[in-house]
Amino acid sequence: MQKLGIVHTVSQLAPMFADLAAELLPGVQPIVIADELLLKQAVRDGAVDDVTRERLRGHVAALADFGVEAVLVTCSSVGAVVDEIASGTNIPVHRVDRAMAERAVELGTTIGVLATLPTTLVPTTDLVAAAAHEAGRTGVEVVSRLCDGAFAALERGDRARHDAIVAEELDRLAAAVDVVVLAQASMARIAAARPTGGTHVLSSPRLAMERVAYMGR
Repeated sequence: MQKLGIVHTVSQLAPMFADLAAELLPGVQPIVIADELLLKQAVRDGAVDDVTRERLRGHVAALADFGVEAVLVTCSSVGAVVDEIASGTNIPVHRVDRAMAERAVELGTTIGVLATLPTTLVPTTDLVAAAAHEAGRTGVEVVSRLCDGAFAALERGDRARHDAIVAEELDRLAAAVDVVVLAQASMARIAAARPTGGTHVLSSPRLAMERVAYMGR
């Protein structure tokens, strides 16, 4: 692989994914599109509408036309749309949370999903349930929790408040499940700093980039 397309809906995530690309895909050039309107419209409307769907489809098409060999979309809120696009595109198009969901069902039977947005909580919860079904894992229970107020704090620039809300909910959820998946890539740094006993805590960025690197060999 020589070029990897990356679509962000949160511009602040770009440095983290650039670092992962440099580590896991040395010599591969990331070609980045940042479109925060994709997420803002989904949050405003409570769902991904046709306009947002076509904007994302257009970004993937533009990256493919530019010559990238794969695309990673780093927003879980549009994950279902990524799957739709992937089925009709002649290059791999990856949703950021799929590798995380598949790992979660390998590690436990009670899986917690933690998110700061309802628009992310639902698709990631659905993805974990689908991953369990595809893996033939019966009896998997998915417990979903929303970190109320965390995303609003992040939007107004109060990262400390965002992190405190997420950390509190993470501790509470980790005490009740085998595995916690953090539905948004922006939550990854919190997981790295939280001791959670024997509970596995998974975040999507590294797992997604490892999947891209493996499939790009």
